[in-house]
Amino acid sequence: MGRLGDKVGRTTVYSAGLMIAIITTIASAFSSSMVKGFNVFIVLFIWRVLLGFGIGSDYPLTATIVSEYASVHNRGKLMAAVFSFQGFGNVLAPIVSIIVLACFAQSVDRDVQNLDYVWRIIIGVGCIPGVSTLYWRLTMTDSERFRHVNDNDLGPSDESTTVASESEKLLAQETSTGSTSPAPEEPTGEVPEVVLAIPNEVQPRHVKSFMQYFSEWRHLKVLLGTSIAWFALDVAFYGINLNSSIVIGAIGFAGDIKADRPSRYIIRNCLGNIIINILGSVPGYWIAVFTIERLGRVRIQLMGFAALTVLYLILGFAYHQILDKSSGVFIFIFSLAQLFQNFGPNVTTFVIPGEVFPTRFRSTAHGISAAMGKLGAIVAQGGFFQLKDIGGKNAFINRLLQIFALFMLIGFFVTFWIPESKGKTLEEICDEREEYY
Repeated sequence: MGRLGDKVGRTTVYSAGLMIAIITTIASAFSSSMVKGFNVFIVLFIWRVLLGFGIGSDYPLTATIVSEYASVHNRGKLMAAVFSFQGFGNVLAPIVSIIVLACFAQSVDRDVQNLDYVWRIIIGVGCIPGVSTLYWRLTMTDSERFRHVNDNDLGPSDESTTVASESEKLLAQETSTGSTSPAPEEPTGEVPEVVLAIPNEVQPRHVKSFMQYFSEWRHLKVLLGTSIAWFALDVAFYGINLNSSIVIGAIGFAGDIKADRPSRYIIRNCLGNIIINILGSVPGYWIAVFTIERLGRVRIQLMGFAALTVLYLILGFAYHQILDKSSGVFIFIFSLAQLFQNFGPNVTTFVIPGEVFPTRFRSTAHGISAAMGKLGAIVAQGGFFQLKDIGGKNAFINRLLQIFALFMLIGFFVTFWIPESKGKTLEEICDEREEYY
Protein backbone atom coordinates (compact mmCIF):
# COMPACT_ATOMS: atom_id res chain seq x y z
CA MET A 1 0.00 0.00 0.00
CA GLY A 2 2.93 2.30 0.61
CA ARG A 3 4.23 1.65 -2.89
CA LEU A 4 0.82 2.40 -4.36
CA GLY A 5 0.83 5.65 -2.40
CA ASP A 6 3.92 6.75 -4.33
CA LYS A 7 2.65 5.49 -7.69
CA VAL A 8 -1.10 6.19 -7.66
CA GLY A 9 -1.40 9.02 -5.18
CA ARG A 10 -1.39 9.46 -1.42
CA THR A 11 -5.03 10.39 -0.86
CA THR A 12 -6.41 7.89 -3.37
CA VAL A 13 -4.80 4.92 -1.63
CA TYR A 14 -5.50 6.47 1.78
CA SER A 15 -9.23 6.53 1.03
CA ALA A 16 -9.17 3.06 -0.52
CA GLY A 17 -7.41 1.65 2.54
CA LEU A 18 -10.07 3.05 4.85
CA MET A 19 -12.86 1.63 2.69
CA ILE A 20 -11.19 -1.80 2.79
CA ALA A 21 -10.99 -1.53 6.58
CA ILE A 22 -14.66 -0.54 6.91
CA ILE A 23 -15.96 -3.29 4.62
CA THR A 24 -13.82 -6.05 6.16
CA THR A 25 -14.67 -4.93 9.71
CA ILE A 26 -18.39 -5.19 9.00
CA ALA A 27 -17.84 -8.55 7.28
CA SER A 28 -15.85 -9.76 10.32
CA ALA A 29 -18.75 -8.91 12.60
CA PHE A 30 -21.10 -11.04 10.45
CA SER A 31 -18.73 -14.01 10.07
CA SER A 32 -20.51 -17.35 10.16
CA SER A 33 -19.91 -21.00 9.44
CA MET A 34 -20.63 -22.36 6.00
CA VAL A 35 -23.14 -25.17 5.53
CA LYS A 36 -20.31 -27.28 4.13
CA GLY A 37 -16.84 -25.87 4.46
CA PHE A 38 -15.12 -23.34 6.70
CA ASN A 39 -16.31 -22.75 10.23
CA VAL A 40 -16.82 -19.29 11.71
CA PHE A 41 -13.24 -19.00 12.98
CA ILE A 42 -11.69 -19.59 9.55
CA VAL A 43 -14.12 -17.13 7.90
CA LEU A 44 -13.29 -14.56 10.59
CA PHE A 45 -9.59 -15.20 10.04
CA ILE A 46 -9.92 -14.54 6.28
CA TRP A 47 -11.72 -11.23 6.84
CA ARG A 48 -9.17 -10.15 9.45
CA VAL A 49 -6.31 -10.87 7.03
CA LEU A 50 -7.99 -8.67 4.41
CA LEU A 51 -8.59 -6.04 7.10
CA GLY A 52 -4.82 -5.96 7.53
CA PHE A 53 -4.42 -4.40 4.07
CA GLY A 54 -6.64 -1.52 5.10
CA ILE A 55 -4.97 -1.03 8.48
CA GLY A 56 -1.54 -1.49 6.90
CA SER A 57 -2.13 1.38 4.48
CA ASP A 58 -2.67 3.78 7.37
CA TYR A 59 0.92 3.52 8.58
CA PRO A 60 2.84 4.84 5.55
CA LEU A 61 0.12 7.08 4.16
CA THR A 62 -0.86 8.82 7.39
CA ALA A 63 2.78 9.60 8.15
CA THR A 64 3.54 10.72 4.60
CA ILE A 65 0.49 12.96 4.23
CA VAL A 66 1.00 14.67 7.58
CA SER A 67 4.73 15.23 7.01
CA GLU A 68 4.19 16.73 3.54
CA TYR A 69 1.50 19.14 4.73
CA ALA A 70 3.05 20.22 8.06
CA SER A 71 5.46 23.09 8.59
CA VAL A 72 9.04 22.46 9.65
CA HIS A 73 8.40 23.76 13.19
CA ASN A 74 5.51 21.45 14.11
CA ARG A 75 5.88 18.51 11.71
CA GLY A 76 7.17 16.08 14.34
CA LYS A 77 4.59 17.18 16.90
CA LEU A 78 1.70 16.69 14.47
CA MET A 79 2.93 13.29 13.28
CA ALA A 80 3.47 12.12 16.87
CA ALA A 81 0.03 13.42 17.91
CA VAL A 82 -1.71 11.57 15.08
CA PHE A 83 0.05 8.34 16.06
CA SER A 84 -0.56 8.91 19.78
CA PHE A 85 -4.32 8.84 19.36
CA GLN A 86 -4.02 5.06 19.19
CA GLY A 87 -3.33 5.31 22.94
CA PHE A 88 -6.86 6.63 23.39
CA GLY A 89 -8.07 3.83 21.10
CA ASN A 90 -6.37 1.28 23.35
CA VAL A 91 -8.31 2.68 26.30
CA LEU A 92 -11.59 3.09 24.41
CA ALA A 93 -11.63 -0.52 23.16
CA PRO A 94 -12.01 -2.13 26.62
CA ILE A 95 -14.47 0.62 27.62
CA VAL A 96 -16.67 -0.31 24.66
CA SER A 97 -16.28 -3.97 25.62
CA ILE A 98 -17.41 -3.26 29.19
CA ILE A 99 -20.46 -1.29 28.02
CA VAL A 100 -21.58 -3.95 25.52
CA LEU A 101 -20.94 -6.77 27.96
CA ALA A 102 -22.90 -4.97 30.70
CA CYS A 103 -25.91 -4.86 28.37
CA PHE A 104 -25.73 -8.64 27.89
CA ALA A 105 -24.47 -9.57 31.36
CA GLN A 106 -27.53 -11.54 32.50
CA SER A 107 -27.91 -13.50 29.28
CA VAL A 108 -24.15 -14.22 29.16
CA ASP A 109 -24.13 -15.46 32.76
CA ARG A 110 -27.16 -17.62 31.95
CA ASP A 111 -25.56 -19.07 28.80
CA VAL A 112 -21.94 -18.23 27.95
CA GLN A 113 -22.63 -18.83 24.24
CA ASN A 114 -24.50 -15.54 24.24
CA LEU A 115 -21.05 -13.93 24.10
CA ASP A 116 -21.47 -14.52 20.37
CA TYR A 117 -23.55 -11.34 20.25
CA VAL A 118 -21.04 -9.42 22.34
CA TRP A 119 -17.91 -9.89 20.25
CA ARG A 120 -19.77 -9.21 17.01
CA ILE A 121 -21.10 -5.89 18.31
CA ILE A 122 -17.69 -4.88 19.67
CA ILE A 123 -16.03 -5.56 16.31
CA GLY A 124 -18.84 -3.82 14.43
CA VAL A 125 -18.56 -0.69 16.59
CA GLY A 126 -14.92 -0.53 15.50
CA CYS A 127 -15.91 0.68 12.04
CA ILE A 128 -17.72 3.79 13.37
CA PRO A 129 -14.55 5.95 13.62
CA GLY A 130 -13.60 4.92 10.09
CA VAL A 131 -17.01 5.75 8.65
CA SER A 132 -16.99 9.13 10.41
CA THR A 133 -13.70 10.11 8.74
CA LEU A 134 -14.30 8.66 5.27
CA TYR A 135 -15.74 11.90 3.84
CA TRP A 136 -12.66 13.88 4.88
CA ARG A 137 -10.32 11.38 3.29
CA LEU A 138 -12.29 11.36 0.06
CA THR A 139 -12.10 15.17 -0.17
CA MET A 140 -8.36 15.45 0.62
CA THR A 141 -5.92 16.47 -2.10
CA ASP A 142 -2.32 15.37 -2.55
CA SER A 143 0.33 17.74 -1.28
CA GLU A 144 2.01 20.30 -3.51
CA ARG A 145 5.30 18.45 -2.99
CA PHE A 146 3.90 15.19 -4.33
CA ARG A 147 2.21 16.85 -7.32
CA HIS A 148 5.36 18.78 -8.16
CA VAL A 149 7.54 15.66 -8.09
CA ASN A 150 5.16 13.72 -10.32
CA ASP A 151 4.87 16.60 -12.78
CA ASN A 152 8.66 16.86 -13.07
CA ASP A 153 9.87 13.31 -13.53
CA LEU A 154 11.93 14.50 -16.49
CA GLY A 155 12.88 18.15 -16.25
CA PRO A 156 15.85 20.45 -16.63
CA SER A 157 18.96 19.67 -14.65
CA ASP A 158 19.87 21.67 -11.57
CA GLU A 159 22.66 23.42 -13.46
CA SER A 160 20.40 24.58 -16.28
CA THR A 161 17.78 25.75 -13.80
CA THR A 162 20.44 27.75 -11.96
CA VAL A 163 21.74 29.33 -15.17
CA ALA A 164 18.24 30.24 -16.30
CA SER A 165 17.40 31.67 -12.90
CA GLU A 166 20.56 33.79 -12.83
CA SER A 167 19.89 35.01 -16.37
CA GLU A 168 16.38 36.05 -15.40
CA LYS A 169 17.70 37.92 -12.35
CA LEU A 170 20.31 39.73 -14.44
CA LEU A 171 17.75 40.64 -17.09
CA ALA A 172 15.38 41.97 -14.45
CA GLN A 173 18.17 43.96 -12.77
CA GLU A 174 19.31 45.55 -16.02
CA THR A 175 15.77 46.46 -16.97
CA SER A 176 15.05 48.07 -13.59
CA THR A 177 18.28 50.13 -13.51
CA GLY A 178 18.17 51.06 -17.18
CA SER A 179 21.97 50.88 -17.35
CA THR A 180 22.11 48.65 -20.38
CA SER A 181 18.62 48.96 -21.75
CA PRO A 182 18.38 50.39 -25.27
CA ALA A 183 16.01 53.21 -26.13
CA PRO A 184 12.44 52.01 -26.46
CA GLU A 185 11.38 51.20 -29.98
CA GLU A 186 8.05 51.89 -31.56
CA PRO A 187 5.60 49.02 -31.09
CA THR A 188 5.42 46.74 -34.11
CA GLY A 189 2.65 44.43 -32.94
CA GLU A 190 5.09 41.51 -32.58
CA VAL A 191 5.85 39.82 -29.26
CA PRO A 192 9.58 40.18 -28.43
CA GLU A 193 11.49 36.98 -27.79
CA VAL A 194 13.72 36.61 -24.74
CA VAL A 195 16.54 34.10 -25.12
CA LEU A 196 18.34 32.86 -22.00
CA ALA A 197 21.91 31.70 -22.22
CA ILE A 198 21.91 28.02 -21.27
CA PRO A 199 24.92 25.83 -22.05
CA ASN A 200 24.33 23.39 -24.87
CA GLU A 201 25.97 20.51 -23.04
CA VAL A 202 23.37 20.46 -20.22
CA GLN A 203 21.17 17.37 -20.53
CA PRO A 204 17.75 16.67 -18.98
CA ARG A 205 17.97 14.89 -15.62
CA HIS A 206 16.72 11.34 -15.34
CA VAL A 207 14.92 9.88 -12.33
CA LYS A 208 16.59 7.05 -10.43
CA SER A 209 14.50 3.98 -9.72
CA PHE A 210 13.83 2.87 -6.16
CA MET A 211 16.47 0.13 -6.44
CA GLN A 212 19.04 2.48 -7.96
CA TYR A 213 18.51 5.07 -5.23
CA PHE A 214 18.78 2.60 -2.35
CA SER A 215 21.69 0.67 -3.88
CA GLU A 216 23.88 3.47 -2.51
CA TRP A 217 24.95 2.76 1.06
CA ARG A 218 24.30 6.31 2.33
CA HIS A 219 20.61 5.84 1.43
CA LEU A 220 20.34 2.13 2.18
CA LYS A 221 21.65 2.50 5.73
CA VAL A 222 18.82 4.93 6.53
CA LEU A 223 16.21 2.45 5.28
CA LEU A 224 17.89 -0.37 7.20
CA GLY A 225 18.03 1.83 10.30
CA THR A 226 14.31 2.65 10.26
CA SER A 227 13.32 -0.94 9.38
CA ILE A 228 15.51 -2.81 11.87
CA ALA A 229 14.67 -0.37 14.67
CA TRP A 230 10.93 -0.88 14.07
CA PHE A 231 11.39 -4.66 13.85
CA ALA A 232 13.36 -4.77 17.11
CA LEU A 233 10.83 -2.60 18.91
CA ASP A 234 7.80 -4.63 17.85
CA VAL A 235 9.37 -7.94 18.88
CA ALA A 236 9.38 -6.65 22.45
CA PHE A 237 6.29 -4.42 22.17
CA TYR A 238 3.99 -7.25 21.10
CA GLY A 239 5.84 -9.84 23.15
CA ILE A 240 5.27 -7.84 26.34
CA ASN A 241 1.64 -7.05 25.54
CA LEU A 242 0.92 -10.73 24.92
CA ASN A 243 1.88 -11.32 28.55
CA SER A 244 -0.09 -8.42 30.00
CA SER A 245 -2.28 -11.01 31.77
CA ILE A 246 0.56 -11.41 34.27
CA VAL A 247 0.41 -7.70 35.10
CA ILE A 248 -3.39 -7.79 35.25
CA GLY A 249 -3.05 -10.61 37.78
CA ALA A 250 -0.45 -8.65 39.75
CA ILE A 251 -2.79 -5.67 40.15
CA GLY A 252 -5.64 -7.98 41.20
CA PHE A 253 -7.88 -7.79 38.13
CA ALA A 254 -7.34 -11.23 36.62
CA GLY A 255 -10.21 -12.89 38.49
CA ASP A 256 -10.93 -16.59 38.61
CA ILE A 257 -12.34 -18.04 35.39
CA LYS A 258 -13.86 -21.01 37.25
CA ALA A 259 -15.36 -19.22 40.25
CA ASP A 260 -16.39 -15.85 38.78
CA ARG A 261 -19.44 -15.20 36.65
CA PRO A 262 -18.39 -15.00 32.96
CA SER A 263 -19.42 -11.34 32.62
CA ARG A 264 -17.58 -10.34 35.82
CA TYR A 265 -14.42 -12.19 34.77
CA ILE A 266 -14.26 -10.43 31.38
CA ILE A 267 -15.16 -6.98 32.76
CA ARG A 268 -12.42 -7.21 35.39
CA ASN A 269 -9.86 -8.10 32.71
CA CYS A 270 -11.03 -5.13 30.60
CA LEU A 271 -10.60 -2.84 33.62
CA GLY A 272 -7.10 -4.22 34.11
CA ASN A 273 -6.23 -3.38 30.51
CA ILE A 274 -7.51 0.18 30.99
CA ILE A 275 -5.37 0.62 34.10
CA ILE A 276 -2.23 -0.71 32.37
CA ASN A 277 -2.68 1.69 29.44
CA ILE A 278 -3.36 4.71 31.68
CA LEU A 279 -0.36 3.95 33.89
CA GLY A 280 2.29 3.96 31.18
CA SER A 281 1.18 3.90 27.56
CA VAL A 282 -0.99 7.01 27.24
CA PRO A 283 1.34 9.31 29.23
CA GLY A 284 4.31 8.05 27.21
CA TYR A 285 2.63 8.92 23.91
CA TRP A 286 1.88 12.49 24.92
CA ILE A 287 5.22 13.18 26.59
CA ALA A 288 6.70 12.32 23.18
CA VAL A 289 4.28 14.69 21.43
CA PHE A 290 5.28 17.66 23.60
CA THR A 291 9.03 17.01 23.60
CA ILE A 292 9.77 15.74 20.09
CA GLU A 293 10.45 19.19 18.63
CA ARG A 294 12.67 20.12 21.56
CA LEU A 295 14.65 16.91 22.06
CA GLY A 296 14.66 15.62 18.49
CA ARG A 297 13.57 12.30 17.03
CA VAL A 298 16.88 10.44 17.19
CA ARG A 299 17.61 11.47 20.78
CA ILE A 300 14.18 10.31 21.98
CA GLN A 301 14.62 6.99 20.16
CA LEU A 302 18.08 6.46 21.65
CA MET A 303 16.84 7.34 25.14
CA GLY A 304 13.89 4.97 24.75
CA PHE A 305 15.92 2.01 23.52
CA ALA A 306 18.55 2.54 26.23
CA ALA A 307 15.96 2.72 29.01
CA LEU A 308 14.12 -0.34 27.70
CA THR A 309 17.35 -2.33 27.53
CA VAL A 310 18.02 -1.63 31.20
CA LEU A 311 14.41 -2.23 32.32
CA TYR A 312 14.08 -5.53 30.45
CA LEU A 313 17.40 -6.70 31.89
CA ILE A 314 16.15 -5.91 35.40
CA LEU A 315 12.85 -7.70 34.78
CA GLY A 316 14.59 -10.59 33.04
CA PHE A 317 17.24 -11.36 35.64
CA ALA A 318 15.12 -10.58 38.72
CA TYR A 319 11.70 -11.58 37.40
CA HIS A 320 10.72 -14.18 39.98
CA GLN A 321 12.37 -12.35 42.89
CA ILE A 322 10.47 -9.12 42.11
CA LEU A 323 7.11 -10.88 41.66
CA ASP A 324 7.55 -12.93 44.84
CA LYS A 325 8.58 -9.99 47.05
CA SER A 326 6.57 -7.05 45.72
CA SER A 327 3.96 -6.95 42.99
CA GLY A 328 3.98 -3.15 43.37
CA VAL A 329 7.63 -2.95 42.29
CA PHE A 330 6.89 -5.23 39.34
CA ILE A 331 3.95 -3.04 38.26
CA PHE A 332 6.12 0.10 38.59
CA ILE A 333 8.93 -1.31 36.41
CA PHE A 334 6.44 -2.68 33.87
CA SER A 335 4.64 0.70 33.67
CA LEU A 336 8.00 2.45 33.29
CA ALA A 337 8.79 0.15 30.37
CA GLN A 338 5.41 1.00 28.80
CA LEU A 339 6.19 4.68 29.29
CA PHE A 340 9.56 4.47 27.54
CA GLN A 341 8.14 2.35 24.73
CA ASN A 342 5.87 5.22 23.77
CA PHE A 343 8.05 8.11 24.96
CA GLY A 344 10.61 6.51 22.73
CA PRO A 345 10.78 4.19 19.72
CA ASN A 346 7.08 3.34 19.39
CA VAL A 347 6.40 6.95 18.36
CA THR A 348 9.69 7.77 16.66
CA THR A 349 9.76 4.65 14.47
CA PHE A 350 6.51 5.97 12.98
CA VAL A 351 7.62 9.60 12.68
CA ILE A 352 11.16 9.23 11.34
CA PRO A 353 10.42 7.20 8.14
CA GLY A 354 7.90 9.89 7.17
CA GLU A 355 10.67 12.50 7.11
CA VAL A 356 14.03 11.01 6.11
CA PHE A 357 13.22 9.77 2.60
CA PRO A 358 12.70 11.79 -0.60
CA THR A 359 9.17 12.57 -1.73
CA ARG A 360 9.30 10.15 -4.64
CA PHE A 361 10.01 7.15 -2.38
CA ARG A 362 8.67 8.34 1.00
CA SER A 363 5.50 6.26 1.16
CA THR A 364 7.23 3.12 -0.14
CA ALA A 365 10.13 3.38 2.30
CA HIS A 366 7.78 4.03 5.22
CA GLY A 367 5.70 1.04 4.15
CA ILE A 368 8.79 -1.18 4.16
CA SER A 369 9.74 0.06 7.64
CA ALA A 370 6.22 -0.52 8.97
CA ALA A 371 6.08 -3.99 7.38
CA MET A 372 9.33 -4.89 9.13
CA GLY A 373 7.72 -3.81 12.39
CA LYS A 374 4.75 -6.11 11.79
CA LEU A 375 7.20 -8.89 10.93
CA GLY A 376 8.60 -8.34 14.42
CA ALA A 377 5.07 -8.70 15.78
CA ILE A 378 4.73 -12.03 13.95
CA VAL A 379 8.02 -13.22 15.46
CA ALA A 380 6.75 -12.25 18.93
CA GLN A 381 3.32 -13.86 18.52
CA GLY A 382 4.16 -16.88 16.40
CA GLY A 383 7.60 -17.59 17.83
CA PHE A 384 8.36 -16.29 21.31
CA PHE A 385 4.81 -16.70 22.57
CA GLN A 386 5.19 -20.44 22.03
CA LEU A 387 8.28 -20.47 24.27
CA LYS A 388 6.88 -18.82 27.37
CA ASP A 389 5.63 -22.05 28.97
CA ILE A 390 8.85 -24.05 28.56
CA GLY A 391 9.47 -25.69 31.93
CA GLY A 392 6.01 -24.85 33.22
CA LYS A 393 3.35 -22.17 32.95
CA ASN A 394 5.07 -18.80 32.29
CA ALA A 395 8.39 -20.34 33.39
CA PHE A 396 10.35 -19.03 30.39
CA ILE A 397 9.15 -15.42 30.54
CA ASN A 398 12.26 -14.23 32.35
CA ARG A 399 14.40 -15.56 29.50
CA LEU A 400 12.12 -13.89 26.94
CA LEU A 401 12.60 -10.55 28.71
CA GLN A 402 16.36 -11.01 28.45
CA ILE A 403 15.96 -11.68 24.72
CA PHE A 404 13.83 -8.55 24.39
CA ALA A 405 16.63 -6.55 26.06
CA LEU A 406 18.99 -7.77 23.32
CA PHE A 407 16.58 -6.57 20.63
CA MET A 408 16.39 -3.16 22.35
CA LEU A 409 20.17 -2.97 22.22
CA ILE A 410 20.10 -3.74 18.49
CA GLY A 411 17.52 -0.97 17.99
CA PHE A 412 19.77 1.43 19.92
CA PHE A 413 22.78 0.86 17.68
CA VAL A 414 20.99 0.96 14.30
CA THR A 415 19.46 4.32 15.29
CA PHE A 416 22.89 5.86 14.64
CA TRP A 417 22.32 5.19 10.92
CA ILE A 418 19.37 7.59 10.92
CA PRO A 419 19.83 11.37 10.40
CA GLU A 420 18.22 13.85 12.79
CA SER A 421 15.30 15.66 11.12
CA LYS A 422 14.43 18.18 13.84
CA GLY A 423 14.19 21.74 12.54
CA LYS A 424 14.93 20.79 8.92
CA THR A 425 12.72 20.92 5.85
CA LEU A 426 12.03 17.64 4.07
CA GLU A 427 14.27 18.81 1.23
CA GLU A 428 17.15 19.52 3.64
CA ILE A 429 16.88 16.15 5.39
CA CYS A 430 17.33 14.18 2.16
CA ASP A 431 18.87 16.08 -0.72
CA GLU A 432 16.17 15.79 -3.41
CA ARG A 433 18.85 16.10 -6.12
CA GLU A 434 20.01 12.60 -5.15
CA GLU A 435 16.87 11.25 -6.86
CA TYR A 436 18.31 12.12 -10.28
CA TYR A 437 21.26 11.27 -12.47
